[in-house]
Amino acid sequence: MNTQIMSQRGKSLMHWASGVVLVSALCGTAGVYAETAEDLSRDARVALNQLYSSKPMAAEMGKQAKAVLVFPNIVKAGLVFGGAYGEGVLIQDGRNDAYYNSFTGSWGLQAGAQSYGYALFLMTDEAINWLNETKGLEVGVGPTVVVMDEGAAANVSTSTIQDDMYAFYFNQQGLMAGVSIEGTKITAIDPQ
Repeated sequence: MNTQIMSQRGKSLMHWASGVVLVSALCGTAGVYAETAEDLSRDARVALNQLYSSKPMAAEMGKQAKAVLVFPNIVKAGLVFGGAYGEGVLIQDGRNDAYYNSFTGSWGLQAGAQSYGYALFLMTDEAINWLNETKGLEVGVGPTVVVMDEGAAANVSTSTIQDDMYAFYFNQQGLMAGVSIEGTKITAIDPQ
C-alpha cells in the first residue's frame, strides 16, 4: 500500500513538474512579453483597435470607460498544473498611463497551450481607485468584473452598463478549451 501511495505522489509530482516546465518554456519565448514599453504600447493599441472593429459593444464601452486595461497577448499552458502570463497597458484619457502584468495559476484536468488577449473596461472611479491603490488587482476580489461573452454582450446596452469592469477576450488560438480570468492577479510593472 505504501508503494501505491508513493507511486501516486510520484505521478502527481511528475505532472506538476511537467506543467511548470511547459509554462516556463512558453513564458520564456518571444511574444509573451514586450521588449520595451514602446512595443507593449503599440501592441495594445493595435489589439484594442481590432477588438473595437470586431465587437461593436466593446467600442461603445470604450467611449464610456474611465480607462481600458489591454493585455494584447496572454500565453496559457498546462499539464495538470498550468499558468497564463502576459503584459498590458492601462489607457486613460487617450494616453498610456501605466503598465501591468497578468498572471493566472491553475490546476486540474488540463493539457495544452493557447494564446489570447483581453481588455478590461474600467467603468467607475471605484475601479480606477482600486487599481491605483493596490498597484494592481485580483479578479474576483474587489470591484465587480463581468465577462462579455456572446450571451452577455447580447443582453447589455450602453444604457444598462452598471458594473465596475467589463472584460472582452479576443484572438484566442491554441489547443486548450476555454479562457477564464477568475483568480487572475494583475500587478503594476515598469517595462524598459
